[in-house]
Order: sequence, then structure tokens, then C-alpha cells
Amino acid sequence: MKKYLNGKVVVVTGASSGIGEAMAREYAKMGAKVVMAARREEELQRIAEEIRNGGGEVTYSACDVTNEDECKRLIDKAVEVFGGIDVLICNAGLSMRALFDDCDLKVLHRLMDVNFWGTVNCTKYALPWIQKSKGSIVGISSVAGIHGLPGRTGYSASKYAMTGFIDTIRIENLKKGVHVMTACPGFTASNVRFSALTADGTQQGETPRNESKMMTPEEVAHIVARGIHRRKRLCLMEWEGRATHLLKKFVPGFVDRMFYAVMDKEPDSPLK
Repeated sequence: MKKYLNGKVVVVTGASSGIGEAMAREYAKMGAKVVMAARREEELQRIAEEIRNGGGEVTYSACDVTNEDECKRLIDKAVEVFGGIDVLICNAGLSMRALFDDCDLKVLHRLMDVNFWGTVNCTKYALPWIQKSKGSIVGISSVAGIHGLPGRTGYSASKYAMTGFIDTIRIENLKKGVHVMTACPGFTASNVRFSALTADGTQQGETPRNESKMMTPEEVAHIVARGIHRRKRLCLMEWEGRATHLLKKFVPGFVDRMFYAVMDKEPDSPLK
């Protein structure tokens, strides 16, 4: 797997923290030429300096993935510095925590802009280069993109939309040698949880869940790298995701009740 990423140009969005940062660091150690993107340029600069000090090859571009022009500039930067793109990882994401009954619709619009349109924007400009290299496009989705997650209406909707888009890109490129993968981490200890939006669009701050029992960003980064190496189409990372994917085909009503029960037990659950 390390040899597979060696020398590959890997673009990672949402790279200033959490899963994206872990990917940038891990893949640079594997010999990849990493291109980081996020809104927080100071954080990108700090991480890039640390990667370079460790002997890695990296560049970055400040990028709000909801801005099409900035996404084009990101891809142009990758091509200008490293000559092409082998892997695009659409990781930039935003979560939420509120019942739809109580939710301002601007929250759902914001999640669609980041999670869905951010993926579309980056893929649009990276695709010709991925086709040329017969490389990979990866959408970092969620178990919430497999089955509706109560209290996360906009998050589930945006991840379902991402999955539909990614699946269609795969089919359209069946004869062009392009690998397309949807990766679905479970609950992960990352900053996306602290920046999750509440019903009125403000950030929730403290996460109600026990972070110590979640996957680490480094674990997710390693599993995604393995999925890219094996050119998988769907990467499920925990037993919950695999069970959801299987049981939904046979007992969808049971999965509905199970998801409700799990989210109902969450501290300060919006279901109560």
C-alpha cells in the first residue's frame, strides 16, 4: 500500500484538521505528493511546514469548497506544482444536530453547499486529470449516507446526494479506467463534530458523545488508503456500517427502529 501511494499526487479537501489533516500527514509519509485544501490558510501553512520538516512533499491552497472558482484554483495549483492529479479525496464536510421540525432551512442549504456541492465543484475540475492518470476519486461520506440518521436530517441528505453523484461518476467512467470510491466512517473523533450546526445555524461546540470510544482520524486515513489501493467502490469501516448496509436490504424497518433507539440515548438528544 505504501508503494502504491509513493509518488502519487493526492488532493485532500478539509485538510486543516481531523480526518483531512490525518490523511495529509499519513499519505506524505507514504511518499505521496500531497495538496491540501481548507479555508484556514494559517493551519494549512503550519501543517505543510511540519510535513516538509519530516521530509514530505506538500503544497496547499486556501479553498472554500462551496466556491467554484476557488476549487478550480485548487486543482490548477496541484497541476502547476506537481504536474497532474492521481487521487482526489473530497473530505471537506459539515454536520448538524437538530430535528427537522425545529431546523432553519438555511442549515440544510449550508450542508448541501459544503458536503454535496463541494464534492461536485472539486470533481468537475479534477476529473480530466484523474481520467488521464486513471486515478481515484474518493468521497468521504458516512453511515448517515447509507441510512437516514434522526437528528441529522441535512447531514444524511447531503451525504446521500454525494453518494448518488459519486456512483454516477463511477458509471460514466467505467471505460476510462477511473476508480471511484465512497468511504463511510462511523462516528469519528474530529473537529467536524464540534463545528456541527444546531437548529438555528450556530455551532454546537461541545460534542455530546464520548470521543474516546470513536474511531481516530488516523485509523480512517489508513483504511481509506487501503481502499484506494484495492480500488474498492464502497469502504465501510466499522461493524455498524457493515451491519446497516446488510440489514437495510432485508429488514429496513428494524434498522429504522435501531437508529432511533441509538440516537434517542444520545446525551441531550434532540429526539427527547
